[in-house]
Amino acid sequence: MDVALSTWIGVPLLGGVIGWVTNWIAVKMIFRPIKPRRFLGIRVQGLIGRRQKDLARSVGEVVGDHLVQHDDIIKGFRNVDLDAMLTEVLERGMAPKIEELRNLPLIGGFLTPERIKDLRAGIVKQVMKQQDVIFEKLEEAVEKGLDVQELVEKKVAAFPVQKLESIVLKVASRELRAIEWLGGLLGVLIGVLQVLLIGWFA
Repeated sequence: MDVALSTWIGVPLLGGVIGWVTNWIAVKMIFRPIKPRRFLGIRVQGLIGRRQKDLARSVGEVVGDHLVQHDDIIKGFRNVDLDAMLTEVLERGMAPKIEELRNLPLIGGFLTPERIKDLRAGIVKQVMKQQDVIFEKLEEAVEKGLDVQELVEKKVAAFPVQKLESIVLKVASRELRAIEWLGGLLGVLIGVLQVLLIGWFA
C-alpha cells in the first residue's frame, strides 16, 4: 500500500524534532537546574550540581595520582635559579634599610655602591653554600604539608557550577552541539523506518 507524501515528510520530521529536543534537554541537564527544584513531585537538579562532590573527588584522585605528584613539584624547586632569586629579594628587601643607613652621618660614608654590592654578593654566596639543605627542607615541607589530591578536590568542590559550565562549553561546545544534532538525525532515521514499516504492514 502506498504511503501518503505527508506521512513521508511528517513522521521523519516529527521524529527529528523529538530527537533533537530530547538531546538538547539532556545536554542542558548536565548543568541545569543548578539548584534542586521540584517538577511534578520529582526532585530535579543538573548532573554537575548533584554530583559535584563526587566529581571533585575523582578529579582530585586523577590529578594527585597521575598528573601532579610531589616529585614533579620538587623537580620544579630544583630548577629554580636560586642565585638570581636571592639577589632580587635582597635588592628589594635591603634597599629601604640601606637608604636609611646612608643618611646617618657616621655610617653613610662607608656604604658606597661597591660595598653594598659586595655585601649583597657575600650574603648570596653564603646562602648558596646551603642550597642543598634549603631544597631538602623544602622537599620535606612539600611531602608533609601539601596534599595535591585534597587541594584539587576542595577547589573543584567549591567551584561555582556556572563557572564549570562556562569552562566545559568553551572546550566542548562543538561536541555538545553535535550530540544535539545527532539526536535529530537519529530521530529522522527512526521516522523513515517507521514509515517503511507502515507501508510494509499496511
